[in-house]
Order: sequence, then structure tokens, then C-alpha cells
Amino acid sequence: MGKIIEKMEGILEWGGIPKDITCLVLGGISLVISIFDLLPLPFDAAWIAIILCGLPIIMEAVIGLITAFDIKADVLVSLALIASVLIGEDFAAGEVAFIMQLGALLEDLTVSKARAGIEKLVHLTPQTARVLTPEGENIIPSEQVKIGDRIRVLPGETIPVDGVIVSGQTSINQAVMTGESLPVDKAAGDDVSSGTVNQFGVFEMEATKVGEDSSIQRMIRLVQSADAEKAKIVGLADRWATWIVVIALSAAALTWFFTGEIIRAVTILVVFCPCALVLATPTAIMAAIGNATKHGFLVRQGDALERLAKVSKITFDKTGTLTYGKPEVTVVSSISGFTKEEIYAYAAAAEQFSEHPLGKAVVSCYRQKTGLLPEQAEKFTMIPSAGVTAVVNGKTVRAGNLKLLEDMTISRTLAAAAGKYLLDGCTVIYLAIDDTLAGYIVLSDTVRQESPEMIRRIHVLGVQPVLLTGDHQNAADVIGKQLGIREIHANCLPEDKLNQIGAFQKLGNDVCMIGDGINDAPALKKANVGIAMGGVGSDIAVDAADIALVDDEIKELPHLLALSKKMMKTIKLNLTFSMGLNFLAIALAITGLLGPVVGALVHNAGSVVVIINSAMLLRWKQS
Repeated sequence: MGKIIEKMEGILEWGGIPKDITCLVLGGISLVISIFDLLPLPFDAAWIAIILCGLPIIMEAVIGLITAFDIKADVLVSLALIASVLIGEDFAAGEVAFIMQLGALLEDLTVSKARAGIEKLVHLTPQTARVLTPEGENIIPSEQVKIGDRIRVLPGETIPVDGVIVSGQTSINQAVMTGESLPVDKAAGDDVSSGTVNQFGVFEMEATKVGEDSSIQRMIRLVQSADAEKAKIVGLADRWATWIVVIALSAAALTWFFTGEIIRAVTILVVFCPCALVLATPTAIMAAIGNATKHGFLVRQGDALERLAKVSKITFDKTGTLTYGKPEVTVVSSISGFTKEEIYAYAAAAEQFSEHPLGKAVVSCYRQKTGLLPEQAEKFTMIPSAGVTAVVNGKTVRAGNLKLLEDMTISRTLAAAAGKYLLDGCTVIYLAIDDTLAGYIVLSDTVRQESPEMIRRIHVLGVQPVLLTGDHQNAADVIGKQLGIREIHANCLPEDKLNQIGAFQKLGNDVCMIGDGINDAPALKKANVGIAMGGVGSDIAVDAADIALVDDEIKELPHLLALSKKMMKTIKLNLTFSMGLNFLAIALAITGLLGPVVGALVHNAGSVVVIINSAMLLRWKQS
């Protein structure tokens, strides 16, 4: 039977046109010819619709029954088709088959449109790479690139693997990974991701992540794991469909027994097809997934949005989630004859060759704020666990912690001022110029600009935000106050976060966890819904989560929460409408007020309404 279906599909795919569309066009034309008797055919033209649109439904139903005793909507549709043909209602049979195929096509279009935003990632996978060897440049398949290979990328080419630029400079379009439309300038030492596009300039890079470990392949795995059929509520709809088959057969048999009119029994089978019920949930879920994708979320589990709609608490990691996750200079203080600007300039010059993240942060912030390069430094020395020394403009500069300045006396006033920042979770770099304590620089992880408004909108939705962080209590309290988060749990190790989420769940709360680091993976798994920061987050955190936020635009989180609630309302409305329409139609069929032809139109029109209602989720936006 499977070979017969394959042969039919091959015949019907004329000129590359999908077989579903071909069947619908020919079936629709045949129904018009049948109802208006346009051609003198030796048979009813409706048989064309029955064969093209109905025969595949019957075959699928038989295969399902034989192989897995799977009673779904196609079983009842098949019974309605066969019964209509047996009593001579050929047009009704063709109409049922045609509208069922139309509903299936609309569902496919909804699903394909919903997934289009994420499936395009698959097509962005680079096919080749220019690998440099002692013999010259070789173009090889990108999957054959090895870690450590040196790769040349020309203007306009897609970067084949993740790596670090070793020579050259350019601008990279990172929209596929970050959602940002503006290109980002890159030079030697900067990281680049596979799937992003080189705008101009030739550069060479060293491969650091290849094959399945590359950024674009990780995104593709997220796409492939998004599957609405995993949703629990879909299984519930399937179970209802099975019971409806039993009820419909019983109602049809009893109506025939008491009225003696088989046409009423056939009409019951036609109008009680549970197609709208079965379509109600998956179309809504896939449309919601498509909407979420446009806002930067990749939904890995089909039922994740269903679970998210029930969440009453949402727990946040701090670093990299509510904050940017990288230190920035927030305070420059002078305690000598030097100005703040001079202190900043000397510190940046001394730190420019440092490999320490704090030193790099000082240089980066200085360049960003002033637009200048640090002055030249000589005799640079890095002292592990202490800081750096260098000669700048003939002056000896020391920048580091108190260990580096242990030969100097720190006044109580200075210690108190710096200590206040330390209590708030900041880092202090002291600066000495020619053996004189000159000032200090404060670095801290800054709150994301969008975080306060995002937390406010979450409160409005009736969900309580909770801060779970490994920082000490003072630092956590400062962040919590800035954001308006009242429940704060500080000094949390990974197991503490997991246990705290478990405690919330024991009290009857459904919990969503949002994090980015490896230490958040256990909590992401434990929570009812785990959301990972896919851009800055670790691979382990992303793999542990149900949903990944690709571009780290956390301001979209309230939209996702509201979307999940809207999706559930849409599903419930779809289910209520489809069941109500079925029972109304069956009542009219029992009384003889509804015949097979009109019954097929009414019932299957309901399926189209359900699909259109679900498709509206694609463009839904929180007001």
C-alpha cells in the first residue's frame, strides 16, 4: 500500500507542484463540474475528488489501524466517505474529502510559516572553508575543518566555523546569531562565529569550534528539537478524538435503528469527524512557536509554552542574565594631584598588555569612553594575583590590588571609601604613580538597560520574580533594589539554586528558571521551564533548557510569558468551538434538519475557522 501511495504522489507532482495542491485543484474543479453538471461524463465528476483527496485519507486510516490500531480523525472521515458513497451521496463524499485536504493544507501552511523563521538557520550553514596550509590555500568542506586550522575568509563569505581572528580587520554581520542588524567591527584577537557574514576586508582566523560544536550547528540542533507533537495537550486531544469515534459510531447506529433513515446516520458520521478538535492544539502551538522565534526565542520542547503559561514564580541568575556579565569601569577616583582623566589614562596605558579580564575591561572602557588609544607603555610586567607595572611617559605606574601596594600606607578614609564599593560586589584597582598612591578605579557588572522595565512587566503579568545568585548578600541586595526584585537568595551554589526551586515547587508553585552559565544547568533542568541565554550562555546551559533566548534580548521575556497564556486561551477556544459545533451539528443531523452535503460544509468550515484562529498567533503582540 505504501508503494501505491508513493507512485500516486509521483504522478500528482506535476512540474514540481506539490501533490496536495494538485489534488485540491483537480478535486475542486471536479466538485464544481458535479454540482452544476457542466460536462456529460459517464460518471459523477465528484469521484475525482473522492479518489484524489479521499483515497489517501482512507489509506492512512487503514495503515494506522493495521500497524498500531491507531484510531484518529482519519478513521471517522474514512467511515463517512465510505458510507456516503454506499448511499449514493457521491458529492457529499467528495466534499468531505476535499475540505479535509484543504484543512490539512492550511495546517501545513501554518506550521511551515511558523517554522520558517528558524529553519532558515539550516540554510545558512557554510558549505566550504579556505584552509591555509604550507602548500597554499585549499578549499575543503566545512565539516572537515579541524581545531587549530588557519582559515582565510574573503569579503561577502560566510564564516565556516567558530574561531579567533589572527590577522586582518573587518566588520561582521552577526544578525543570524544576535539579531543585531548593524555590523560589528572585528580585528585580531576578536572571536567570530560560524554562520555570520564577513562584510568587507580579508582576514585570517584560527578555528576553535568545528562541526557539531560550532555556533550555527548548535542553533540548528535547537531548531530540529522544536516539535509540537511532544506537547501533552496534543496527546489529550488525540484521546478525545478516539472517544469521539466511539460516540459517533454509537450515535449513528442508534439513529439508524430508531429512525430507519440511513442518511441521518451517515450525516452524523460526516459532521462528527473530529478534525477541528485534532487541529485545535498543534496549529496553535506551532503558530506560537513561530511568534516566539520572531522575538528571539527558540522553543526546544513542544509543551514548554504550555508549562510556561502556568508559571507563578520566575527565578533569575544575576550575572549574564539581568546584568551584562562583564566588568565595566563605573568610578574613577583621584586622591592626589592628578585629575580623574589622568588616573584613567595612566591605568589604561599600564593595563594595555594585560591578559587579565579586569585589565582588558579597563582598556576597553577607556577606548569606548574617550575614543583614544592608550599611550605607549614600556617595561610592562605582570605580577600574578597582584596586578601590573609599567613605565608610562617616564613615570612608573603600578595598577592592581592591595597586595601590589603592600609597601604603601592606605589611609582609613581611602580604605572606607573603597570598602563601600567592595561590599556592593564591585572590584577595586588601586593606582600608584612613582611610588605614590594616586587613586583607584572601580569596576562592576552593570545591570542590563532593559532589565528594570522587564521586571516591572513581569509583575504586571502576575508572576513573581526571584533572584538566585552566587554573589554575597550586599551585592545581591543592590541589584535587587535597582530592579524591584523583593525576594532575593544570595551566596547560592548550584545545588542551592536547585534546592530552592524544589522548595518553591513543593509549595505548589510552577517555576521558570533563567540562566546562562554551566552552574545554572541543574536549576534549568529542575525548573518546570528552563530558559537559557543562548548568545552568552554556555553550551551546557542551553542543552539543559527548554527554551533558548538566542539574541539575549531579555526585554522580550514578558512577551513570551504573555504569549504562552494567549496560546492556552486560543487552544481552549479552539477546543470549545470545535466540540460545540460538533454537538450542534449532530443534534441537527439526528432530527433530519442537516443532510450530508450541508453537514460536511458546516463541519469542515469549522476546521478552517480553527486553523485561521490559530494562525493569528503568528502576528500576536502584547498590547
